[in-house]
Amino acid sequence: MSYKAPVEQIDFILSHVVPFGDLSATSRFAEATAETATAILSEAGKLAQNVLAPLNRAGDEHPARLENGVVRSSPGFAEGFRAIADGGWVGVSADPEYGGMGLPQALNMAVAEMMSGACLALQLNPLLTQGQIEALEHHASDELKALYLPKLIGGEWSGTMNLTEPGAGSDVGALTTRAEPAGDGTYRIRGQKIYITWGDSDVTANTCHLVLARLPGAAKGTRGISLFMVPKLIPDDEGNPGVANSLKVVSLEEKLGIHGSPTCVMSYEGATGWLVGEEHKGMAAMFTMMNVARLGVGMQGVGVAEAALQKAVAYATDRSQMGPIIRHPDVRRMLATARAEVFAARAIGLGCATAIDMARATGEVEHAARAAFLTPIAKAYGTDVGIRVADMGVQVHGGMGYVEETGAAQYLRDVRITSIYEGTNGIQAMDLVGRKLADGGDAALRLLDEVADGAKAAQSAHPDLAHQLWQAAETLREATHALLEREMPDRFAGAVPYLTAFARVLGGHYHLRAAVAGGAAHQALARVFLARVLPRYVGDLAEVQAGVADLLALDDAALAGEHAA
Repeated sequence: MSYKAPVEQIDFILSHVVPFGDLSATSRFAEATAETATAILSEAGKLAQNVLAPLNRAGDEHPARLENGVVRSSPGFAEGFRAIADGGWVGVSADPEYGGMGLPQALNMAVAEMMSGACLALQLNPLLTQGQIEALEHHASDELKALYLPKLIGGEWSGTMNLTEPGAGSDVGALTTRAEPAGDGTYRIRGQKIYITWGDSDVTANTCHLVLARLPGAAKGTRGISLFMVPKLIPDDEGNPGVANSLKVVSLEEKLGIHGSPTCVMSYEGATGWLVGEEHKGMAAMFTMMNVARLGVGMQGVGVAEAALQKAVAYATDRSQMGPIIRHPDVRRMLATARAEVFAARAIGLGCATAIDMARATGEVEHAARAAFLTPIAKAYGTDVGIRVADMGVQVHGGMGYVEETGAAQYLRDVRITSIYEGTNGIQAMDLVGRKLADGGDAALRLLDEVADGAKAAQSAHPDLAHQLWQAAETLREATHALLEREMPDRFAGAVPYLTAFARVLGGHYHLRAAVAGGAAHQALARVFLARVLPRYVGDLAEVQAGVADLLALDDAALAGEHAA
């Protein structure tokens, strides 16, 4: 079975589960009607399943390669990217002044999910480019915007972000890349960056790097970091790719998955760069790019989960062992639970994107706070679900899942990176219980109020489901108050289970909304989630309560298994 874009499922969530309809009442997104959304999803779905999905295996079996300093893409990737670019899909949410569609991020993320499910390795290219577009729109000078945005939005050029160095991963402030003023308004960039996704390619005419570097005399740590635009080919006076810049691809990483996506080690050897934003304010500009990318990565997890689940259902339908194995209770349990979690993760991601859109359209602080709170949840839960469902897909296939012939293993190998890049899921969780609870828990508690109110409203139609969800929301509310009283080490020790518990409660909320708005199928799926997935929050919160003391009681030797007699 080939990948089928889940257009109807996404459309249902946007129409009945998350407040996407509120966007068309704003002046910024007045054109984002239900009809527009359906048309966009339909066209993007055709592209995903008819053009991109057939490239997925080719990218895995014929990885990107480095030849004489030039990256050669996997078979068909150049044509696939051109179809993305020519359809305007890179610029779905970009500023119309520079050629974008100006549509909500909710639609952009829905499109990203379908493209990720079809071919994650290729979808990474427009994802990074979209993040760069976002950073330039908010922070670049008018001159840089005029030069780069039309090319990036149109897909003529592609974009990357360069943060990580051999000695500076999550601790970005430890970076050593230097930027020295050249005296003509440009800078000379020197240093090495690693794990640069699509750091070079032959699918676009130019690759544009956003590079974090430190100016002379800058403060240590993140406060002394600036951001620079460093193109592979320096634009000439007409804005066309000109002479080669002083940078190169040193090597490509050999990875577990996403083989068609070239992950580069980049060397900057006095490369010419232009300052983006203010000096020493580079992290603020880069976080603009990273926050969009984090939500996008969450939707990547959802997309791969959908594709892996489709393949597992098809195999279970066709495979007969004392009858089709899709009728076996344990196989049925795996598939039903996976489908329920995919729905929940998709709804959380689209709910987060809608909050981002409402914040931009209205300027209201409450929408911005909701978007900020939901972003780490959407990223972490979406990717955790992606990994769980892809792993389940291998299990349903049995021995055939463990061999490459079926393609089930590729989904697990590809999606495994998503819980690591753009900030590991542990970092997302620490952000949630740290910065995102710094408001005294206001954003969290407002969300829980909404969940509880929704449960009360559904009490007459679905009393059993509503009561389960209301009880979970109230228990999570108590846990949130308790967490706010704790010191950071205790918070961090329980950060991941707290995030997971919150995701499960939100997932139950969205399932209940679907059960109220939809028919028997949505009600049955909601029962699966609330009976089999939601109750796990109790164990999550028990781990949150445990704190850090028992973890610290184990010394390093004990963790290594070196126990004294």
